[in-house]
Order: sequence, then C-alpha cells, then structure tokens
Amino acid sequence: MRLLHEPLTLIIAIPALIWALTFHEFCHGLAARLCGDPTAARSGRLSLNPFDHFDLIGTLMLLFVGFGWAKPVPINARYFKNPRLDLVIVSLAGVAGNLLTAILTVLFFRYCGSWWINLTGRAGIIFLQQMISINMGLAAFNLIPIPPLDGSRVLEAFLPYKYMHIYYWLEQYGLIIIFVLVFTGIIDIFFNPIINLLWKLLP
Repeated sequence: MRLLHEPLTLIIAIPALIWALTFHEFCHGLAARLCGDPTAARSGRLSLNPFDHFDLIGTLMLLFVGFGWAKPVPINARYFKNPRLDLVIVSLAGVAGNLLTAILTVLFFRYCGSWWINLTGRAGIIFLQQMISINMGLAAFNLIPIPPLDGSRVLEAFLPYKYMHIYYWLEQYGLIIIFVLVFTGIIDIFFNPIINLLWKLLP
C-alpha cells in the first residue's frame, strides 16, 4: 500500500488519503453516538473536517511506509447499553466507511468513467484508483487483530475472560509488534488474505 511510486501519484493520492482517514474516524464517532456514547460529539470529533482528525506521524507513515493512522476518536464504553456488541459495531464502523467509499468509487468509475476521464485525463484515473486502493488497504489493515487496530477490539469483544491477559499483553506492545511485522514483511501473511477478501466484495 505504499504510495511513493512517482511524484504525480503521491500528489494525487493525498486528497484520497485525507478522505480515507477522516471518514474512517468520523464513522467511528457516528457509530458511537448511535450506540449512546456522546464523547466524540462533545469533543468536536464527530466531524468531516480533516484537521479534527489529523495526526502528522500517522499520515506520513501511511504515505511512506505503507501503514498509518489518524488521531483516534475518543470512545467511552460506559455509555453503551450492550458494551461488547456496541464495541464491535463502533470498531467496525471505520472499516465499513472505507469499504463503502471503495464500493461507491468503483460504481462511479463503472458508470461515469468515460465522462470522468474526458474531464480529468490521467490524473482523474489515478485519483479514482488511489481512492479504491487506499480505502481498501486501510480497511484491510485495520482488520488485523493487533492493538490498537480496529480488529483487536473485535477480538477483545469475543475473547473469553480467561484469555484477556493475552490481549492486555498485546495492548502494551501492539505498536512495536506492528512495526516489526511491517518492516519484516510478515504482516503480509495477515494483510493479503484480508485485502483479497475485501476486493472480492466489490461489485
């Protein structure tokens, strides 16, 4: 998912990247609000303003390394009526938002592609390609069950209590583990099957 192939691709990818990260966090906040948690809304994070979710290091990591993040939306599970189920819903909402974006982009490409290409040329094609690949990549990456990724919250919700110490251990060293997995290429063992499955979901 590295975007630094050529200057034009990098420049055109930036708006797609901003949207993917912003909408991902917005969907987390919206799902939390619908589940009864007003924390994101009260903190001004229920927003589509990219500056409300911007994390410089996470964005640069996504551009140049291949994985990254936005500033996480604050969630308070004490507001949830069904904490485990609601946590799963909120955790998967960001992934669903990215997947929805990718699907809508594919549909736009399919039914309005000729008009779009005539209007924008090669740059327009690259933009749509990046909208699809970035959103699919972000969705797939976040499904990996390692803290602090969204997939880990789903794991937490279904993990029997007697094994929760394993999750808490992962939570302490999650970012370090992710760095090691990314830089050694081992993460592709998790990443590739997920992204292949998501691609099959596209119309």
